[in-house]
Amino acid sequence: MNDALALPSSPLATAVMSEVRSLVHPSLVNHCVRSFLWARLYGEYLGALNDAAYDEDLLFAACVAHDLGTSPLAQGKLRFEVEGADLAAALVTRLGVSAADADRVWEAIALHTSPQIAEKRGLLTVLAYEGIYIDFGKNADLVSEWAERIHDTYPRLKMARTLTDMVLAHAALSEGAAPRYGIAWELVRERAAEGMTFMERAVAAGPWGE
Repeated sequence: MNDALALPSSPLATAVMSEVRSLVHPSLVNHCVRSFLWARLYGEYLGALNDAAYDEDLLFAACVAHDLGTSPLAQGKLRFEVEGADLAAALVTRLGVSAADADRVWEAIALHTSPQIAEKRGLLTVLAYEGIYIDFGKNADLVSEWAERIHDTYPRLKMARTLTDMVLAHAALSEGAAPRYGIAWELVRERAAEGMTFMERAVAAGPWGE
């Protein structure tokens, strides 16, 4: 890849980026953009960038909007992943994306915390899931060539702590926002019992750090 830091410049990508920047914590904006960059690099690793199912604008939308469930627009009635997926699908639909492609964006975001399920879905969901988890340290060796430049451009800004705090704030809004055994429920349980969640500890000890 000639420039792994290049972002799509289409009207869709530009509008999605603007919306997310206006709603999501800066630490999570950087996380979302890094997730896209990692996802595209992972797609290159798979040899999937020329696949008919690969759509860079949709991948950008799914990755960059995947934490909209932490934004003020999320009502806290459902899991943050689901509310984020609903918000992202509504956004891209307003921007002219077809119902079928909006549903692909919805699926990628709704399943981004669902290991063993996301990997079984279509290319968009797979790449978004893998890109997001590379930002937590998974498969770091596959993107090490670009890691320093990406982190210099989009610094981490204590992403894991910020994300945990935002998910916990959303979970506190209703019982439906943290259903039993979902990731929010587990984060609530761990923070209450131990003061720090497994996610925070794993990121701090991982290849990227906080």
